[in-house]
Amino acid sequence: MSSHREAPEISKDPVADSSDLYAFVTPDRPDSVTLIANYVPLQLPSGGPNFFEFGDDVRYEIHIDNDGDGHPDVTYRFEFTTEITNPNSFLYNTGPIDSLDSKNWNRRQFYRLTRVADGREHVLANRLPCPPCNVGPLSTPKYNDLVGQATFRLSTGEKVFAGQRADGFFVDLGAIFDLGTLRPFQQLHVAGKKIFKEAGDPVNALDRMNVHSIAVQVPLNRVRRRSNRYGQADRASIIGVWTTASRQQVRILGDRVAKDSATGPWTQVSRLGNPLFNEVIVPMAQKDLWNTLPPSEDKRFARFVEQPELAALLPALYPDVFPNLDRLNKSKKARADLAAILLTGIPSGLIDGFTNNTGDVQADMLRLNTAIRPSARPNALGVLGGDLAGFPNGRRVTDDVVTISLRAIAGLTVPLVDKNFKPDAAASAVTPGLSAADVTAPFLRNFPFLGTPYDGFNNPSASGS
Repeated sequence: MSSHREAPEISKDPVADSSDLYAFVTPDRPDSVTLIANYVPLQLPSGGPNFFEFGDDVRYEIHIDNDGDGHPDVTYRFEFTTEITNPNSFLYNTGPIDSLDSKNWNRRQFYRLTRVADGREHVLANRLPCPPCNVGPLSTPKYNDLVGQATFRLSTGEKVFAGQRADGFFVDLGAIFDLGTLRPFQQLHVAGKKIFKEAGDPVNALDRMNVHSIAVQVPLNRVRRRSNRYGQADRASIIGVWTTASRQQVRILGDRVAKDSATGPWTQVSRLGNPLFNEVIVPMAQKDLWNTLPPSEDKRFARFVEQPELAALLPALYPDVFPNLDRLNKSKKARADLAAILLTGIPSGLIDGFTNNTGDVQADMLRLNTAIRPSARPNALGVLGGDLAGFPNGRRVTDDVVTISLRAIAGLTVPLVDKNFKPDAAASAVTPGLSAADVTAPFLRNFPFLGTPYDGFNNPSASGS
């Protein structure tokens, strides 16, 4: 998964678990960038009577670095408060919810949005309401109307939404974590030899599941660097993005929690930049540590990017299929291509007309060159497919990040830094065999882009049972 339950400790704390992050120049408003961070993963639609929600005790933040040092220059902070309308009812709602101030809705959430920039906090809005969860056709008969009511354009130029959405990430978990079983759309042959065994049809394990999203659309002049600090014009439009969740520390007095324990300092418990980074790059023993650190500390993990475990597994799992990758692995040569893609951004000169390099600081961030306009015909393979507006130049909701990442690890991107390396034929065909078409809830063409969440009445079980 992109970052669902990716580390031992955060898997026990789903309310603070960041599962996916998206950053892209907005297709219908190319003078802005859209940032979406998902939390509370793996929600079954039939979640009542205690439906899923944001944590009142969690600080959710989307960070933007515009000078390449791995520290935030701009942060959008979301803090939530839950209110119960009828303390004598066990129900989430006692009738249809037709508006955000409906008296039938018993458990409502509001949030404060704060922008932190230049060391100063500016509260952009207080008590913005979230929509309810999508309960079902009787309880939330016009759900999209409620989403519209919960989408706000602020006087400072931002558009903002926080609430439940359909999980848009598509991945065949059964195959990926069954020692990397790969299921392409068609059988691949190399020198007349079939190299992939029949493995059945791929299954989107996250389909018909929901998440809670925080989304903000920001004018470009609110995220870009005011002055070109390093005197390099090609970096002026490039930003790095990541999201975090933090909890306050508590004090223990003897055998009890102190009454003022909620006033302790905030401690980061979850982080996400590039998809799959902590999932498949960081080793198990360091995953919890990684979640607590800022991107500026990611040089600690550079060796796992330069010598990824999965790259060594592919030749072992598919003998004679990846001979060139196998020789590269055995040479112990650092994977400079992966280090550029994941830790520094791709420098000028490697891909015609493209760079998203942020400098020498190694940091896991979604890097987005905001000067590249949205594509009229997006290619799900992003930069690998010739579409410079897609992953790893930011990430759009329909980008096939699993296939892109697998092909890069399999050696397809090595020629960017080593013209003498010839990728194995299999490297350009590696895929788990899924696409955005395998997400049942259609993606939206505009903000907040992720599909309408599944309701419990029509989707009683994610497994279909």
